[in-house]
Amino acid sequence: MTGTGATDVLTRLLHDWQQAFNAHRPAEIAALFSRDALFQGISPQLGHGPQDVFDYYARVVRGTSAQVKVVAGGRLSQETVHGFAEVAFTAPTGDVHLIRLSIVAERTGGIWLIHQYHASTPHVG
Repeated sequence: MTGTGATDVLTRLLHDWQQAFNAHRPAEIAALFSRDALFQGISPQLGHGPQDVFDYYARVVRGTSAQVKVVAGGRLSQETVHGFAEVAFTAPTGDVHLIRLSIVAERTGGIWLIHQYHASTPHVG
């Protein structure tokens, strides 16, 4: 990975997430999460660990795509970064849904993994 700043780390990690999401490969998405990851998608159910992440993304309708933009990042420690991203999900119908992500990633054994993922819909008005 080039770049060592928090935003660089998150950009690379979420690029990999986006590529796997757009190819509808839930196992690859789940592999980006730590074994003790906390996961909150847009469903009311809370998730914990890669299996819950896999189950969540396996239910996404094929043909749905995502475009990610990291908007902020910071470093909590040498091995932990956090930040915000905006994601535009496009359904097969063409409908676009905007989501905001809050991410915490940790480096373990030289690999950056998502440790906490929280998605929310932006409030308008």
